Amino acid sequence: MARLLVIEDDEPLLTTINHVLTSAGHVVSTASDGVNASILFRSESFDVVLTDIVMPNRDGLETVITLRRDFPKMAIIAMSGGAALSSFITRSNTYLDMAGQLGAHRTLAKPFSPQQLMQAVDEALAVCAGS
Repeated sequence: MARLLVIEDDEPLLTTINHVLTSAGHVVSTASDGVNASILFRSESFDVVLTDIVMPNRDGLETVITLRRDFPKMAIIAMSGGAALSSFITRSNTYLDMAGQLGAHRTLAKPFSPQQLMQAVDEALAVCAGS
């Protein structure tokens, strides 16, 4: 069991991610943007933070930078959506590439399966355990 923070502004997706992770036995806290998340990760302890990239108030790239600076050993998973439009997919991949360069341990392109989500969390927890 791990303590996870999920930052996602899409409420149905946030609910689904929360369900998958809690069903696997994890303790999950949620936030709808980076500003609300920063309050949580400064007041609670988490093993892994999963953050969307494109969000209101404070985006996921800024959140990754803040986490990496303030919590250098925190495992981070960055998530970003794709669409049928190839230009958006390219932009999404660029966001994920940037998140990786800024310090995210793992990236997930949306849509992703519950199995892909759990694999990413397991990999991030392994990074966390190795620190």
